[in-house]
Amino acid sequence: MEWEIVYHSESIEQQVFALPDDLKAHYLRLTDLMMLFGPHLKLPHTKAMGSGLFELRLKGREGIARVFYCTNVGRKIVMLHSFIKKSKKTLRRELDTAIKKMNEVKNDAIA
Repeated sequence: MEWEIVYHSESIEQQVFALPDDLKAHYLRLTDLMMLFGPHLKLPHTKAMGSGLFELRLKGREGIARVFYCTNVGRKIVMLHSFIKKSKKTLRRELDTAIKKMNEVKNDAIA
């Protein structure tokens, strides 16, 4: 049984598909793999951030982006938050935003 990709909101889906072309292509390739093999592709593609939060790690000619996600009952991978990295470390506010959205998902607020 394959996994399903869902989005926390329409705005996160729009953000992901508005990524620069090479990052979007990398995203689509990795999410195809996730749907077939599950959400945990391991480094360098995915990284566990703790407490059930993961990041999809995108790198291309046009920069580096991250898409935070979690899993939900029913073999769903829920995309929570995305951003383009501008510094070496992930900013705390980006992580906090993803955690807040993950808690909404875990409390059955969506999906």
